Amino acid sequence: MTDVLKAALQVVGGFFVAYMIGYASFLFLSVTVGSSALYGAKRRNALKNELRGEYYVPVSIIVPAHNESVTIESTVRSLLALDYRTYEIIVVDDGSTDDTAQILRDAFHMFRINRPIQRRLRCQQVEAVYETRAWKTPITLIQKRNGGKADALNMGINASRYPYFLCMDADSVLQRDSLEKIVRPVLEDDRVVAVGGAVRPCNGAEIEDGAVVRYRMPNKLLPCMQVLEYDRSFLAARILFDKFNGSIIISGAFGLFKKSVVVDAGGYDTTTMGEDMELVMKLHVFCREHGMPYLIRYATDAICWTQAPEKLSDLCKQRRRWHIGLFQSMTRHRRILSDPKYGMVGLVSYIYFLIYELFSPYIEVAGMVTTALAMALGVLNVSFMVLYMGIYVAYSSILSLTAFFARVHTIDLKLTFSDVCKAVGLCLLEVSCLRFVLAWVRVTALGGGKRRKRGWGEIERKQIHFSTTGAKQEQPRQK
Repeated sequence: MTDVLKAALQVVGGFFVAYMIGYASFLFLSVTVGSSALYGAKRRNALKNELRGEYYVPVSIIVPAHNESVTIESTVRSLLALDYRTYEIIVVDDGSTDDTAQILRDAFHMFRINRPIQRRLRCQQVEAVYETRAWKTPITLIQKRNGGKADALNMGINASRYPYFLCMDADSVLQRDSLEKIVRPVLEDDRVVAVGGAVRPCNGAEIEDGAVVRYRMPNKLLPCMQVLEYDRSFLAARILFDKFNGSIIISGAFGLFKKSVVVDAGGYDTTTMGEDMELVMKLHVFCREHGMPYLIRYATDAICWTQAPEKLSDLCKQRRRWHIGLFQSMTRHRRILSDPKYGMVGLVSYIYFLIYELFSPYIEVAGMVTTALAMALGVLNVSFMVLYMGIYVAYSSILSLTAFFARVHTIDLKLTFSDVCKAVGLCLLEVSCLRFVLAWVRVTALGGGKRRKRGWGEIERKQIHFSTTGAKQEQPRQK
């Protein structure tokens, strides 16, 4: 029995080593391609932009909010600072129990209106609509019954006036040029139905009039490690998959969509926790089944700044929710894997997310358990395993730092020497420790997947360091 167990452990150990080599190889390819794309975008931005100011598409910015009183005013002020010609701001208050709506009404001098909203997509009932046109662009506040983030987004789509909509989180701010940059792929090719932008943690950043005036690594360890993780993630698969129209996820914190196609496809699914990924996969299925030429793009230089959780409990809650959403989206659209008409989306993108995202925590935890058993039974070459893991951690850390410094350099951020040292030291901790802690969180995530399907998964918010120095805005006209 012991010999059989030892043989089984050797097989499992060999698979785990092959899995890690495969992931490291993919990470190397994707970071190399991603870094090249970032520097290419920087060179293009240095040239005169002939599209800017002359050609544009009107955009409706939808901000779903639930108990976001701490951040909602800064978020809307960041949207007013955008350098773009025609857009509207729609905040959907999804049954908040705090003073989110009151803060908006007071800060922007909004008044109640009687406005019918055509329900092209199913959502909860409207309770009140407020509006102001005193600022550079119309701001609308819709208060509705609680139905979850996807339900709030569907309401925002129903209320939107323009042919494209941009969804973003209420704890995020956009850079001044982000809207212009995320719209650019639509202007370049009318087949584009969706565009994803880059998301970076704003912990430690000070933003003034839509531009970062001071950037430093967060003071706390957990947000610091997430900065490195975010940059590696957005530089990796998203840029590589964009090369063959294989993106199957656009972050819910920052994404642009063609409204008519989203409405025809059925809008956001209110029964899933991963409404952002589910919508993108739904668009792939809808467009291919209807023989519609389409592109789903990724704008590397369009940046949204969001808050990273500062408490481990909040981070675990967030990642548990993300993994449940990933599971729901992939099982709901599992036919993508077996149907050849989905091309590279099924042959590459789906397989990658299946093995290295959905199954990865189970493989990694099983690998750690196998290593412990092999050591206990004396069949583990300890010196080889230590050397192998050391090389893997160093290799992954170098790629993480490459992604981080490439992103920092291409958006002209300045780092202090202490920030550089902090990044170098913490990338080792992130790869060797935090990764495996979050792997265990994701392993246990599906046990509670059937509870609170439409819940917001609230985490503690902090005030965003956003300020304005522009001229005083026009005061609202009295009704």
